[in-house]
Amino acid sequence: MRREGAGFVPQILLLPALVGLALLVLPLGALVARVDWSTLWADITAPEALSALVLSLGTGLTATAVCVVLGVPLALVIARSAPRTAGVIRALVTVPLVLPPMVGGIALLYLFGRTSWIGGALAELGIRLPFSTPAVVLAQTFVALPFLVLAVEGALRTSGVGYEQTAASLGAGRWTILRRVTLPLAAPGLVAGIVLCFARAVGEFGATALFAGNAPGVTQTMPLAIYTAFNGAGVTQGSAVALSLLLLVTSIGVLLLVRAWRPETPR
Repeated sequence: MRREGAGFVPQILLLPALVGLALLVLPLGALVARVDWSTLWADITAPEALSALVLSLGTGLTATAVCVVLGVPLALVIARSAPRTAGVIRALVTVPLVLPPMVGGIALLYLFGRTSWIGGALAELGIRLPFSTPAVVLAQTFVALPFLVLAVEGALRTSGVGYEQTAASLGAGRWTILRRVTLPLAAPGLVAGIVLCFARAVGEFGATALFAGNAPGVTQTMPLAIYTAFNGAGVTQGSAVALSLLLLVTSIGVLLLVRAWRPETPR
């Protein structure tokens, strides 16, 4: 008896599908298998590992807050612009998603380095961004902002402008409409975007390494500490595996949160 909604996928495709699934799941299983559960807590709370963990959480939360402040207005502009204008801005926002993170780090370094006009002007004010903790936040914001913008913009386009027009016809002002109508309707997309944004910020490696460096306690986040450990320096490999597990658990938690806030699609 055929199950309802099963579709018409050829059964021969089951084999490559299982191989693809195994390619995604087995490496994660191998990582979990290498965890020394008896020393897990000690590995995570080792001074070097704890420093990287605290720095990652602090900069990740700061970058997420910056993304909300900048990303929600940008998503509103895209969602309420003409199709051609929205398409151009959306393409520009998407670039960091497909750009190799190392290239993003180089771009940030050239923009804010001492040889650039922005970096030179900041240096005259006594502000040095590259290879500092604020540089970590800036790199995380650069790579994470598109996740929030695209999630919120998609929710805004789905909700449409009908309720906003109704509220305007009843005398509501622009800020009242934004606060009482637009943002509540886009709340699922906003929450999903914030969660994805935070996860991407915490897991950022390439742009941070080039633009912020890898100084313990200053710019060494969890991904950088893991990379350094497997190159024979910094935290122990036990701590690196424990931090990797922590990032894996965070990623799974993010997916579950996004799934919980995403409405079910009718079949």
